[in-house]
Amino acid sequence: MVTTPGLPQYGAAIVVGLIALLSLKEVFSASEKWNKYLNNSFNMAIVPLLFSFVAIVVFNVIAIIRP
Repeated sequence: MVTTPGLPQYGAAIVVGLIALLSLKEVFSASEKWNKYLNNSFNMAIVPLLFSFVAIVVFNVIAIIRP
């Protein structure tokens, strides 16, 4: 079995974490405790996961296109 090093092996964890954080951000944004500091904290966690998700999608598309 051959695995490529890097992001694709952690793809499921990244997707689950991204979905969880986006869901929490949506729920908390409707509460009265929401403020710009909480928004910035969520963005600091979401942006790197979003970049990783995009990298995984690009990697998988290239793996499918390339024979």
